[in-house]
Amino acid sequence: MISPNVYYIISAVLVLGVLIGISMMSKVSKANAGNTLSAVCTLIAILVVMYNAEILTAWQAWLGLAIGTAIGVVGAVKVKMIEMPQAVALLNGLGGLASSLVAILTIEQAKNDKFAIYTGAVALVVGFVTFTGSLVAAGKLHKLLPQKPVVWKAHSLIVAVTLIATVALVVICPKTMWLISILSAFFGIAFAIRVGGADMPITISLLNSFSGVAGGIAGIAVKDPLLVAIGGVVGASGLLLTQIMCKAMNRSLVSILLGAAPKKKIVHADKKIEKDDVELEKAEKKSDVGTILTNAKKVMIVPGYGMALAQAQSVVKNLSDKLEANGTEVKYAIHPVAGRMPGHMNVLLCEVDVPYDKLYEMEAVNDEFAQCDAAIIIGANDVVNPAANTAEGTPIYGMPVLNAADAKNVIICNFDEKPGYAGVPNPLYDASNTIMMLGDAKETVAKLVDSF
Repeated sequence: MISPNVYYIISAVLVLGVLIGISMMSKVSKANAGNTLSAVCTLIAILVVMYNAEILTAWQAWLGLAIGTAIGVVGAVKVKMIEMPQAVALLNGLGGLASSLVAILTIEQAKNDKFAIYTGAVALVVGFVTFTGSLVAAGKLHKLLPQKPVVWKAHSLIVAVTLIATVALVVICPKTMWLISILSAFFGIAFAIRVGGADMPITISLLNSFSGVAGGIAGIAVKDPLLVAIGGVVGASGLLLTQIMCKAMNRSLVSILLGAAPKKKIVHADKKIEKDDVELEKAEKKSDVGTILTNAKKVMIVPGYGMALAQAQSVVKNLSDKLEANGTEVKYAIHPVAGRMPGHMNVLLCEVDVPYDKLYEMEAVNDEFAQCDAAIIIGANDVVNPAANTAEGTPIYGMPVLNAADAKNVIICNFDEKPGYAGVPNPLYDASNTIMMLGDAKETVAKLVDSF
């Protein structure tokens, strides 16, 4: 068994290693090394805890490690990039479940240790909320559950009563583990089921934070500073990301979890969408898309979930290369909630070696659309939908969107003209400066590559 002081020092070094690894992930050139560093530090942490708990020689522990490693390796190989959001949701859920199991064992063995019992009960609640909430999120993302908000009759009352009952049990009868587990699990389902698809990236980041919080509280229950620290890092990073994304969507976290549309309207000088003679103008411009791109001095590419679904990122890179070879300035405009999880588009584009310095956040380039000869939208809908500024009561109302409509020409490579994930019709499709290229994104972008 390691002495307490040495254990604290080792814990501090390993946590620092995880933090450095996370920091390195912000740079594409160092992202792989950062991920490896964090993973290695986490593995060492597991082994240190096993040694300190004197179970390093226990065959059950090594069997569990072997099974977990095998599942992880198979998942890493088999899970497609398009399925990564639901995989992340599942991993968040498993983290919550693991914390709940630790909490159950802690409460069973605590006897008269009230501190361990109460902290264990709190970890149990957060862990099961994370587990079931993550399962619902994964089900929505994988289309096993309705992607639109599911609102039951008296939904808010049900959620409130469940939460109050759970808190009451934790305070009054913390040892009623199974009843607390059932109520917590139900609460996780109840709050996640009414979150709409457009808000799912925020939900995933919040559940990621919950998984860290559950781990940290479980660490407090078992008096392990290493688990507390690692859980705190995960919880804090997930919460910060959640706050950033809420701000980017002009939404409060409460309104998202309650399934409410934002009430505050963003004042934005959208280009007026004229509908007079629109069909005639669009027909004339469709045959001229090659000329538009050939003569373009500046082009903004807006990637979305449709690009991920069609695995079109490599063709998009080819288009970007060809435009730049023709002397065109090309930038990628990335909306904070494009795709199904934070950073989804960044990962896909960097996967095909799009330089990271060409990926711009919404705030950095939104004013530049008006100077663009063309905005090329690839599988994105909600994040460029001007209805966010006018359609009150909809899931995207008040959400800042990319000003693609301000470009001289808007080329949309979407599968069809149906509304996006939020279910709000996009008036940009009918704009006089819009050219629609419907079909699989990989095929339509390939046509753009061949058009000039």
